[in-house]
Amino acid sequence: MGVSGAGKTVIGSRLASALGAEFVEGDSYHPPANIEKMAAGIPLTDEDRQGWLDAIAGRIRRANDSRDTVVVSCSALKRAYRDIIRADAGQVRFIFLSGERELISARLRGRKGHFMPPTLLDSQLSTLEEPSPDEDVWVVDINESPDQIVASLLARASA
Repeated sequence: MGVSGAGKTVIGSRLASALGAEFVEGDSYHPPANIEKMAAGIPLTDEDRQGWLDAIAGRIRRANDSRDTVVVSCSALKRAYRDIIRADAGQVRFIFLSGERELISARLRGRKGHFMPPTLLDSQLSTLEEPSPDEDVWVVDINESPDQIVASLLARASA
């Protein structure tokens, strides 16, 4: 989880590969109307995100029901969003990719072919509710390389 540009797809796909799990790009669960809004530089509302969060929770629940491991990228910016996923998905582990605005902004400016414009970063950062200790979310500093991040997550998971 984290804002756009934090590395959810890169880290998530590499972690899934290391775990022998399926990687699911959470953005693929957005309805076309959400993609159009974001591409136009319009932030999503809680109402816009509801169906998307339900779909992601459903995908995780199906994996849990079949005893499969799945890694899903999902911004899950607010605690309420994470709570929706927790309530509907069953067992889930959130990993928060945390970094400085300047680093994330630079990544967004360098990214090509993504619907999310860099102009929405400030909106995402203002929406972000960093996980509190009672949520038991693993927090990762994105200043490390993707390989270092994945290695640290694998070490933590096996501890």
